[in-house]
Amino acid sequence: MSAVRSSTHSPTLDTIRMIEEFVQEHSGEYRRRALWSSLPRKMMYQTFKTAIDYLIESNKIALDANNAVCWIFDPELARYYMAREELRIR
Repeated sequence: MSAVRSSTHSPTLDTIRMIEEFVQEHSGEYRRRALWSSLPRKMMYQTFKTAIDYLIESNKIALDANNAVCWIFDPELARYYMAREELRIR
């Protein structure tokens, strides 16, 4: 991540997975603040922002032209490229 954040705002793996699942189910429906308010489990906004920053940097989500949070990760495509011998690091 580009900025060092306090450990009090570090999301757990369960929190990141919860956000991932919610965004996959509701891709493009919510902007960041509305997404945070709609999550099934509450958390501090700073913790949420840290998780969102991580998901953006890991290319799992992106913001569209209206700043809606969209799921962009394609695990099948990732597996396809990972399986290609000519693309492996030697």
